[in-house]
Amino acid sequence: MNTLDQPLGQLARQIPGATAVFFAYRLDFCNGGKQTLREATAYKALDAEAIAAELDALIGQPETENWDRAPSGALIEHILTRYHEYHRQQLPQLIHLAARVESVHRGHPECPAGLADHLEQMFAELERHMQKEEEILFPMIMRGMSAMARAPVAMMRHEHHDHVQALQQINKLTRNLTLPNGACNTWYALYLGLATLERDLEEHIHLENNLLFERIDGLGGL
Repeated sequence: MNTLDQPLGQLARQIPGATAVFFAYRLDFCNGGKQTLREATAYKALDAEAIAAELDALIGQPETENWDRAPSGALIEHILTRYHEYHRQQLPQLIHLAARVESVHRGHPECPAGLADHLEQMFAELERHMQKEEEILFPMIMRGMSAMARAPVAMMRHEHHDHVQALQQINKLTRNLTLPNGACNTWYALYLGLATLERDLEEHIHLENNLLFERIDGLGGL
């Protein structure tokens, strides 16, 4: 396989651990999944050959679950339990931590002012998005209504783009999650949780955009 000329989304599907590599280099394998590794690394001025070597080293390693081959019903159940339920737990916790940091450290030049409000808005939009998937899109897919599901899928893809932009705004507010010298435990816990949120949400979007929704676009079955 010529790793350099494969789309990021395909590499994320086929190579166990590839998403961790993409996350480390901040390569967008969710909404930018159709870009090849060569194109994505050129845009960010990264060493394409070195990253390709990292990915090649992962090929053949065992994986816990190959969601690319899993039935759509099992994939949907995994998305619901691993991501939908978890986002509903992690966002309120992060909002609380952000509000506390902003309150205690409002005079600090590196305080992430406006972060709590941004997270609240992000949570509200994500909650509406997940409800639409749970109440409309996922039941359609489970009933084999692939043709009718195409329009909702297009809308969900658009909203995924908005979610990624919301993650980018978090990085702007936090200077890419850079902790100041002497940061308190609450500040540390906040940025650690935000890093987990970014990784989880990107993995969540990848499973939908590059696996589940690709089946609908191709009118694949369960």
